[in-house]
Amino acid sequence: MNNAKRFKIFNTYVDALSLDETIQAVERIISERKPTQHVVINASKVNIMQKDKKLTDIINSCSLINADGASIVWASKVLGIPLKERVTGIDLFMSLIELANEKKYKIYLFGAKEEVIIRVKEIFETKYPNLNITGYRNGYFAESDEPAIVENMAESRADMMFVAFSSPKKEYWVNKYINQLNIPFVMGVGGSFDVVAGVTERAPIWMQQHSLEWFYRLIQEPRRMWRRYIIGNAKFVLLTYKTKFKMAKTH
Repeated sequence: MNNAKRFKIFNTYVDALSLDETIQAVERIISERKPTQHVVINASKVNIMQKDKKLTDIINSCSLINADGASIVWASKVLGIPLKERVTGIDLFMSLIELANEKKYKIYLFGAKEEVIIRVKEIFETKYPNLNITGYRNGYFAESDEPAIVENMAESRADMMFVAFSSPKKEYWVNKYINQLNIPFVMGVGGSFDVVAGVTERAPIWMQQHSLEWFYRLIQEPRRMWRRYIIGNAKFVLLTYKTKFKMAKTH
């Protein structure tokens, strides 16, 4: 996708698109039926990319990259990048489910535990009567199962697939099979299935509006998340100011 609104940030890129503009881009992708991997970037992923060239190459090859984290919006202001707004993965995911219901797009759900994905399917089918879920599968399998899984996905003729793995596993997996899936739009959604199913809670609206979702996750799971958010955020702030200093030296 030729995107004049794409800007370089750190060792990757971000598309300065609103949520509505992103949805319009997804509709074009579906109409063209060209295999497209969608990704979002946040502080954690940018930190990983400083050492993971494979992940960096995968993300930079994607034709649609949204700013998921408030951290990216903050960094864009420091670095002078005209980013309109953050487009969180879960907000885009839920908007696309509504779009699929409206336009009768076929969707495939992939990832999470069996009981979680079944619950997500039930919730969506109850709330969205026109939603056509042409396939679903949990995220637990051996590598030897992958050819059959990919074949099932290709046979589903889905228009959109949502992959609920963590990073960088989801980016690696989608990149490996994107051209075999026969699905034009494939998006990683991380822990969004758990949120939909009620396994985990999303931060209250006021915390979302004040860029405090990371803090809500931290207090929910401090032992698992402290390294990502305390150490990771500090690394990201340092990286941002180092980048700003380098930019100032070259101008």
